[in-house]
Amino acid sequence: MTKRIHAKHKIDRRLGENIWGRPKSPQNKREYGPGEHGQRRRGKLSDYGQQLRAKQKLKGYYGNITEKQFKAIYHEASRQKGDTSERLIGLLERRLDAAVYRAKFVPTVFAARQFISHGHVKVNGRRVTIPSYRLKEGDVIEVRDKSKDLGMVLEAAQSSERDVPDYVDVDHGKMVATFTRVPTLSDVPYPVMMEPNLVIEFYSR
Repeated sequence: MTKRIHAKHKIDRRLGENIWGRPKSPQNKREYGPGEHGQRRRGKLSDYGQQLRAKQKLKGYYGNITEKQFKAIYHEASRQKGDTSERLIGLLERRLDAAVYRAKFVPTVFAARQFISHGHVKVNGRRVTIPSYRLKEGDVIEVRDKSKDLGMVLEAAQSSERDVPDYVDVDHGKMVATFTRVPTLSDVPYPVMMEPNLVIEFYSR
């Protein structure tokens, strides 16, 4: 069961962007925030406000990541060699739930978590029920045979709403995908601009 019990698209309205690029987002109809004060003109954000917003947007995009988990991913990225922003994105995209979503086996990142938790996914031939499972280059992700004909899976695979990125090689006929490489920020098909550099600044204050 998903941890998020409130309307998912309130994230869109609060941030003022359709962060998943979905046609059903209320942000497409009401370009103002939720609540009685939502239509007030927004003031200019401080540096801290911009950093916080960038963090909320990136964290919210991946669905059900808790603050504790997200901060731990940042700390791990900061310990690795190279650009911390790029490392952060790479670690997020290596999550199994992110890869299942990228492969278009499910329609949303929220559905990906539930799909994995319910035992519908195998990695390298073994069933994995941990959405945060970290993939390595060359890992093969497969929808279990009994789950391949689920309506949600078939609908997601045929959807033209989004494309599969080139770091995930997918065969929708067999419902098998290979995580070919760790992507950089420019590789990831975010519908809106993500600013991981501001997330780094937020946590390194």
